[in-house]
Amino acid sequence: MRIGRLPARKARILALRYLGAGVVTLLFLFPVYWLFMISFKTPDEIYHLPPLWIPGQIQFSNYYVLFKDGDVLAILNSLIVAGVSSGIAIVLGTLCAYSLARFGTGGENLAMWIISQRMIPPIAVVFPIFLIYVYFGLVDGYLGLILLYTAFNLPYVIWMMRGYIVDVPLELEESALVDGLNRWEVIWKVVFPMVRPGLMATSVFTFVFAWNDFLFALVLTRTEVITFPVMLTHYFGGQSNFWAKIAAMSVLGTLPIFVAVSVMQRYLVRGISLGAVKG
Repeated sequence: MRIGRLPARKARILALRYLGAGVVTLLFLFPVYWLFMISFKTPDEIYHLPPLWIPGQIQFSNYYVLFKDGDVLAILNSLIVAGVSSGIAIVLGTLCAYSLARFGTGGENLAMWIISQRMIPPIAVVFPIFLIYVYFGLVDGYLGLILLYTAFNLPYVIWMMRGYIVDVPLELEESALVDGLNRWEVIWKVVFPMVRPGLMATSVFTFVFAWNDFLFALVLTRTEVITFPVMLTHYFGGQSNFWAKIAAMSVLGTLPIFVAVSVMQRYLVRGISLGAVKG
């Protein structure tokens, strides 16, 4: 419906809504724009007063330094630990969710107990985990972070996927069993295609959870497996802060999340609403 054909009062209300949406969008996007601009500025331009909204000349030296010094390996480390732990959590969590949804394993109390584990404040367990990791030699390695992120993401995956699997008509699975499929084939050929949107949305969220973790990575890493959030803290000094490197590293660290969310965005709304409510 065109605005020109609407009554004057409705047209004003609609215009105000668009104006409000535009203002809110600009407010949310401004930090991203400012971060992006700083990553291309020289140190003089960064501290220039009044602030320069656009750099005088686009500088790629801030990004070049990150590659030259090997700092971008922190992003590769984050990709490895977040990607592998998310994949393991998705596989194990989906199978557990199927057991809870279809066989009633543990009843309702077990499902509630599982999701309650995700609500434990990380600071409450990080130091006991650190002592255990020191004993088993898991500090500053990929395996330690992958095991930890898998354990912390499993309750979330189980809770979300249980909601999706419950939503699958039981009659479809029973028909498949009558046709001769075994239980594993039913999960793969019947259940999996129907819960694929939820699986994709849950995968994105688990990846983001692991990607953004700072506390565990700070305590459990030293020099070998420094992740992206921990690397950012290295640019904050007692005398000065390296804002150019902070901005450039932040832009590079945001790209994987931006790509993942952009590819999976059509699944995210359904993943939040359906999985959370049904669980």
